[in-house]
Formats: sequence, C-alpha cells, structure tokens
Amino acid sequence: MNQIAILIPIFNGLEFTKKCLSNLYGELARIKLNDIVFQVIIIDDGSTDGSNQWIKSNYSNATILQGNGNLWWSGGINLGAKYAIEKLDVDFILLWNNDITAINNYFQVLAREISNKSIKANEIIGSKIYSDFEAKQIWSLGGVFNSRTGAKYMFGQSKPEDTIDLKDFSPDWLPGMGTLVPVKIIKDIGFWDAKNFPQYFGDSEFTLRAKCKGYRLRILQDLQIINDISNSTLRHQNSLSGLIRTFYDRKSMFSVKYHLRFYRKYATSPLAYLSLINSYFRYIGGFLKWKVLGMFGIYKK
Repeated sequence: MNQIAILIPIFNGLEFTKKCLSNLYGELARIKLNDIVFQVIIIDDGSTDGSNQWIKSNYSNATILQGNGNLWWSGGINLGAKYAIEKLDVDFILLWNNDITAINNYFQVLAREISNKSIKANEIIGSKIYSDFEAKQIWSLGGVFNSRTGAKYMFGQSKPEDTIDLKDFSPDWLPGMGTLVPVKIIKDIGFWDAKNFPQYFGDSEFTLRAKCKGYRLRILQDLQIINDISNSTLRHQNSLSGLIRTFYDRKSMFSVKYHLRFYRKYATSPLAYLSLINSYFRYIGGFLKWKVLGMFGIYKK
C-alpha cells in the first residue's frame, strides 16, 4: 500500500480554502483503488480569519498542524513533511495550495500511475498547470534554469496550450503546487531550505537541488490543475512605493535578496547575473511604461 500526504500550507484566505477542500475531497472520493491512501495535512501558519475552526468543523478527517505566523511557505511544508514522514510513514509528499483546483480526475490519474508503478522512486513529478482552463492558457509546465546564462522562467507560461512543444523537454525545477515528491528523495537531499528561501524560490531551489543530485524531474500531462493567479505574488499595484516594496518584501517574487541567494548557489558564470539584472530592468521598464500610458488613459488589462 502506498500512502501520499497532501500538504496544504495556509495563512488566512478562508474562501480559497473552502473551495480548495470541496474540490479536493470531491476528487478523492472518486478513487476506487484500495492500495492508495491519501492523507490531507493542512499547515495553518497563524490564520486569524477562522480558518482553523472552520476546517475542524467541516473536515474533521483532515490533520491540522499549527504554526505561529513565522513558518512561511518552506517552513510550513517542512512541518507538514516531517509530520507525514515521522508520524504517518508516507511514501510520497504532494505539494498543494489552497488556491488551485484539480481537474480531469486528477487524483484518479495519480492513484493509477502510482499503483501501476509508472512513477519511480527516483523522480519528482510535476503537473500541467493552467491559468485559464477555458482558454487553454498555460501557467507552468515546469521551470527552466540555465546556470551559465542565468535564464530562469516557467516553461510555457502565458502561452496557449496548442503552441507548446513538450518533445524532449525536461524541467530543471518545479513549482510548489501539484508536485509529487517521493520520501526517498527528501531523505537523501534534505528538506526545503526555509532559512534561505522561506517563501519564493523554496520550491524551485528544492527541485533543482534534487536534479543536481541526479534525480529526474518529469511533467505528467494528465495531471492537470488550475492556478488562481489573482492570489499569487505581492504586486506593486501601479504605485512607486509598491514597486519599491516588491524589491525587499519576502512575499514578492521580485525580492532582490532571494534572487541573489539563488544565483549565488546555482549560477556557474558571471554572465548569469547579467540576465538577472536584465530581468529587473524589464520589470522596472514595464512599470514605467504603464505609468506613462496611464497618463493618457491607457491601462493594462
């Protein structure tokens, strides 16, 4: 029998959690295989919106682990993973978020692949992630990182599904949602680096570290989820103070400190830093462009 722990870190966002758990348990109820057991573990990092009590009242079979507000994403995942491994003796960790929706019999597909041993103990499996399922708009098919040039991006992002060629593509890293990690790999390479990458880069650093150690990363296209991108990173909201905040706030994917830490660890050429600098120029340039256009009544959709 294989046991899979589904880890869901939360901090407030009760409405997202309600939708997530309704979808999750509805999908899990469809599984017919007896040799697969899923355990739902929610890591509540000090929510103040009643999330904890609501979950206890409506999903009493979910395990809730309590944080004090200082776990952030990587710390929350570590708390959940350690509990799942030490207390439940699970075989796999499935990273989940409360703002994603499973579609097309996600868990039936996953259970079948594990039961058939199509998923190996030496590989991490990623999902096909949509930002708009109706328009078949891709959010991620895994990530790319070129240690020499410094190019780092999510493959297929913002592109229509039918324009993407996945032939011969192997991701360098995977995002922290819809990612299945064998416990064997965690025991070998260690847990997520909550000290250096508490929020952003925690997912990509862990999976890139696994790949550097010789483990395979693979996208299983039949595993499909939708990511609600409205609940993603801290945004500048078209204000200068907001822009400046995105450069240092750990809730921002543009935090300079965490970018530099990642590049110091994995870049193999000074050229990589030019790519990083260029990405910030494009980010700032985009902000200034829409600021100027906004003066003429033209706004970004």
